[in-house]
Amino acid sequence: MATVLPPPSKRQRREEIERTTTQQDVAPLLATDLGSFKANFVDGDGKQMADVIEINFADATEKNISVLLNTLLGRDREDFTPYRFRIHIPGGDVIIDQYPTDLLGLLKKHGVANPFETTITLSAEPQAVFKVQAVSRMAHRIPGHGQPILACQFSPRTSSLLATGSGDNTARIWDTDTGTPKKTLSGHTGWVLGVSWSPDGERLATCSMDKTVRIWVPENAKTFQELKGHAKWVLAVAWEPYHLWRDGTARIASASKDGTCRIWVVNTGRTEHVLSGHKGSVSCVRWGGTGHIYTGSHDKSVRVWDAVKGTLVHNMTSHGHWVNHIALSSDHVLQTGFFDHTKDVPQTEDAKRQKAKDRFENAAKIQGKVAERFVSASDDFTMYLWDPANNGTKPVARLLGHQNKVNHVQFSPDGTMIASAGWDNATKLWNARDGKFMKSLRGHVAPVYQCAWSADSRLLVTASKDTTLKVWNARSGNLAMDLPGHEDEVYAVAWAADGKIVGSGGKDKAVRTWRN
Repeated sequence: MATVLPPPSKRQRREEIERTTTQQDVAPLLATDLGSFKANFVDGDGKQMADVIEINFADATEKNISVLLNTLLGRDREDFTPYRFRIHIPGGDVIIDQYPTDLLGLLKKHGVANPFETTITLSAEPQAVFKVQAVSRMAHRIPGHGQPILACQFSPRTSSLLATGSGDNTARIWDTDTGTPKKTLSGHTGWVLGVSWSPDGERLATCSMDKTVRIWVPENAKTFQELKGHAKWVLAVAWEPYHLWRDGTARIASASKDGTCRIWVVNTGRTEHVLSGHKGSVSCVRWGGTGHIYTGSHDKSVRVWDAVKGTLVHNMTSHGHWVNHIALSSDHVLQTGFFDHTKDVPQTEDAKRQKAKDRFENAAKIQGKVAERFVSASDDFTMYLWDPANNGTKPVARLLGHQNKVNHVQFSPDGTMIASAGWDNATKLWNARDGKFMKSLRGHVAPVYQCAWSADSRLLVTASKDTTLKVWNARSGNLAMDLPGHEDEVYAVAWAADGKIVGSGGKDKAVRTWRN
């Protein structure tokens, strides 16, 4: 009698179906020759970087093309610079900013009938020369402040120094290497609402509800200057960019609830200009690398001023509610001055100023021309992208998508993306060239107060009312790391310029530092 085999089990049937499906998926790929295309590499100014070369579509990943370009430029492997590529669609003005997983499919989708006989122009943008790792653990919890921490910023010179401002009327400087308090800056008689390091790292500015700005010498915690003149709270301060300092003298701009912005000469403490015209609180201020000061106000307007003359250049009135925050496309290089954390610091003042100027111009150039852009965020749920040098008072784009007030906005250090944080519990990413929406970063369960980019523009950290920080992969939009540890709302967050450490503070009064 013949032996009858039992029928296959459910597991065996499932495995057979999966194997068959996999074979069906792989077979077309094995059978198809994707062919090749001719690549023409150009830099951000449109200048050709290397000879036109033929590349197989099957090998045309962004990483592979970056390696190929470095090889064509004759660089040693240890000196390779990572590149991000923009694709110029042949026969038109369409530029694709996000490199696709299927380049051939993208070209066909845009009507390129025969990609194999077409030269594709790839615009190469160098990324940061060091790669920042996502912070993954709390390194230190440092108590000391007696009230909530409202602001924090790392020194541009080193990630070892973090400054914070608090509702206990003091600012403090912390040693992040040892996790200990370094200096307590006492003197204000109201909440310290903002802290800002000078771009050379030699001074720290604080602004307060006591209507004053103080300039400190961090080494000895002594007040260098007390700047009096505002009639109400001082809400924000901004240092003059290092390459614009005249006679080695820094200036600083302060924004106040009294509706004015003042420009101060730091060494003498005198007021050089009072920028008046806003009809409400001046909530935010930025000092640009072209010599313009940008102010946002509760009167719904954004204004651009000539910092030397103290005169109004532009008045933008597109917003329908309070302007909460302003960010410049050059913020990162202006705040870090001549420090790039990869090479030796220049020794002479002239060399320092030249390096700071070169870094600014490289960051602000669009098609070979310096054009500093800025973005404004408002309680009207929107943002506007502006290019005053080319567009005047007409916005480049209106950024729509948030479902509630927008708190905070930041350009990525490479100037290609904008991150916005809002009361709708979401952080959103936008294309900095045309303002188009890219991604929503969802995971927080309460309003997001602030965000900060890593120096290589690959990662973003967000701080929320839900007591957590979250680190996001900007390219994929995925959550890279969830960082619980705060015991209450997180009001302030900063990522050090060398990428090694994140600092945060909030309602629980203790500074926390995070490392990988």
